Amino acid sequence: MPYFDAASAAPLHPVARQALLASLDEGWADPARLYREGRRARLLLDAAREAAAEAVGCRPDELVFTPSGTRAVHAGISGALAGRRRVGNRLVVSAVEHSSVLHAAETHAAAGGTVTEVPVDRSGAVDAAGFAAALDGGTALACLQSANHEVGTAQPVAEVAGACRAAGVPLLVDAAQSLAWGPVEDGWSLLAASAHKWGGPAGVGLLAVRKGVRFAPQGPADERESGRAPGFENLPAIVAAAASLRAVRAEAAAEGARLRSLVDRLRARVPELVPNVEVVGDPVRRLPHLVTFSCLYADGETLLHELDRAGFSVSSGSSCTSSTLTPSHVLRAMGVLSEGNVRVSLPPGTAEEDVDRFLDVLPGVVAEVRARLGAPDARAAAPAAGPAAPVVDARGRRCPVPVIELAKAIGDVPVGGTVTVLSDDEAARLDIPAWCEMRGHEYVEERGAPGGGSAYVVRRLA
Repeated sequence: MPYFDAASAAPLHPVARQALLASLDEGWADPARLYREGRRARLLLDAAREAAAEAVGCRPDELVFTPSGTRAVHAGISGALAGRRRVGNRLVVSAVEHSSVLHAAETHAAAGGTVTEVPVDRSGAVDAAGFAAALDGGTALACLQSANHEVGTAQPVAEVAGACRAAGVPLLVDAAQSLAWGPVEDGWSLLAASAHKWGGPAGVGLLAVRKGVRFAPQGPADERESGRAPGFENLPAIVAAAASLRAVRAEAAAEGARLRSLVDRLRARVPELVPNVEVVGDPVRRLPHLVTFSCLYADGETLLHELDRAGFSVSSGSSCTSSTLTPSHVLRAMGVLSEGNVRVSLPPGTAEEDVDRFLDVLPGVVAEVRARLGAPDARAAAPAAGPAAPVVDARGRRCPVPVIELAKAIGDVPVGGTVTVLSDDEAARLDIPAWCEMRGHEYVEERGAPGGGSAYVVRRLA
């Protein structure tokens, strides 16, 4: 069964497995002790730190291991903010950061701090000049991921780092998705990553803090990992994480090129095989192994279930797969379609024939899901003009039903006429404008609807 969700967790690399088993025998003792077993454990920990630091591009004494990538992000943000509290309390982040960054930002705001979100363009990238404009004399810290976890878009880290350096603001980079493929562009002050994203074991993160960055670890003091990651080190997992990072980086150039060609095939063929699909994310400045697309008139959760039944493990940023029924904050910030969203992220070693079989299976799966929902024939032309200004009441019905009903109603109005869709689903705020852009109609406005929800007005242009 092809596993196509490496962006969530990559399969354990063979080198990680070997290192983990070996260090279970050799690395069980306390590396802080001076007896023989402790010294052996310390040697393993020091070697792992040196290997990880080399891959990151920092000094070994600048890097600590944490219990997770999320913990690394939280420790990095809280420590940097505390270390620079005399400068100010502003935190600047991009609108598409990982939830670990945004949750830390919420905590900072709840404690009285200020948070500025920098918007992104339709590809998911920040504008370096716009990011620079958000920095001011009271900015304590800026955060920017190296590449997005949902759509794969690479961020202009070097340009943003230069702007931060000019403003005297440290930059924390979340490199969880990109570190397997190469070092992050230089200029960052803090960096966080997570081992299970590159084929290491879960439960190991890393945090690098450059010398000279003001940093005050938060929480009770601890003597381990420079006081930045309290608790006994999971040494076997740390050794396996460092060994696998070195291994995947040695393979990155060849495997990245191979996976990029497979993703290029997916980016080109999916819109050809499946009508009314939007491939999102930057087509060039992106991770080599990840592609995300959204299908009009399809339920994201059902798509994932049906693809799983067909033998493919994929993920989604669709609101239909969320317990909160709100679209992914990444897709929302980009202003792209969220319904029927599918993320394919290929692990190293993915076979070409598995990608070809996915392309064979996908059109039938999408067509079946659309048929169940009563979606209009995606290839059919719009019906002839009829009476004007229908109102579609889709309140109480979740994605993608409001858009399906809009698609059915639009053919019943003359060119220049409008359709009003009433919806109380948060996803409609994103998906109706996205549908208009894809289908060549005009999104007029959103206003409050009598009885609750919102009224979305769409004008037929063709």
